[in-house]
Amino acid sequence: MPRVAAATALAVLLAGCGGDALAQQEPGLNLTGYYKNLLVRSRTVMPVGQRYTSDLNRLRLELKGNLTAGAALDLQYDNEILLGNYLDTAQFGVQKDQRPPQYWDLESIYSEGGPYLARHRLYRASVTFSAGETDVRIGRQRIAWGTGRFWSPLDILNPFSPIQLEREERLGVDAILFERKFGALSRLGAVYAPQYARRDSSAALLWHANTAGVDYSLVAGRFARERVIGADVATQLGNAGVRAELTHSRRETGNGYRRALVGLDYAFANTLTLSGELYYNGAGAGDRGSYDFASLFAGRIQNVGRRYLGGYAGYEITPLLKWTNYLVVNLADRSRYFSPGLTYSLKANLDLTLGVQWFRGSQGSEYDRFSDAYYAQMQWFF
Repeated sequence: MPRVAAATALAVLLAGCGGDALAQQEPGLNLTGYYKNLLVRSRTVMPVGQRYTSDLNRLRLELKGNLTAGAALDLQYDNEILLGNYLDTAQFGVQKDQRPPQYWDLESIYSEGGPYLARHRLYRASVTFSAGETDVRIGRQRIAWGTGRFWSPLDILNPFSPIQLEREERLGVDAILFERKFGALSRLGAVYAPQYARRDSSAALLWHANTAGVDYSLVAGRFARERVIGADVATQLGNAGVRAELTHSRRETGNGYRRALVGLDYAFANTLTLSGELYYNGAGAGDRGSYDFASLFAGRIQNVGRRYLGGYAGYEITPLLKWTNYLVVNLADRSRYFSPGLTYSLKANLDLTLGVQWFRGSQGSEYDRFSDAYYAQMQWFF
């Protein structure tokens, strides 16, 4: 990100830190955000077993609202300071040198020394133009197609890892999104996400509607170097929510594969919430000897195998204390990931979370390559 553009974005946001002054200048805009401290203790994957501590400090400022009657702004700016000996590891060096996958480079390191690194970026930056039932959104945005919680065959533009520590964080895509509403439950969407290499650009159509209480979507398009068609459905069976997704992809080489997902959600009256997903990844390897760990660690794929189980259980022990549990199992090699956590609300806008990420599996299995992580997170919303 050019330093002038970054400084301009920061100046615009910081100029509104006085909420009353901002309200007088731009009545339609609202400034919110959070400060997060995330402390992690774990070991590196490459080289294997190097013990480290990482301390992430993030300030996110969100400026949202109407610029005019027909234009809305969503601007989210991150300023991060990283501390700890994780900065000295080869693993962090590889991550730092990777170019973001989006079209625009809106991230920059503005200061670094031995014990710290400071960087900033635009996490979201989009303007939505509206006229009647038609919306056009331009810029860095989250385009959430699909219904999956752990995996989503349809969520190709914004893929996410089922074992990522900050589960609420979702990578944005630089794109133009057109949406036309046809009634309260139906819409047509069209998206174009450019890349510097033209063959890596994406263009797709989505039709979403509801029939007899069943939500469904149809998707067709070209995502990077693959042509994809797919569909999802979601409905209620009694008190349970049922979801499913299916896609068929064909690569430029002519090889095709399928991805499929079936999910079930249930919420009990005592605040216990359960979710489960079965996922089939036709692009994955059938045996551990063919696992593509290089693409996995580089973030180009989310899983190396074909058949998975994902599970979630959440329970409010008290109105201020919540217990969460995430489970992912590779059904072929039996390796697994389990992450329990406790979140306590110290105040209405201040949360403390303590948690663990455990990885288990036999030698050569998918989750045997990862190391256990112990973390503490403090997040203040304003």
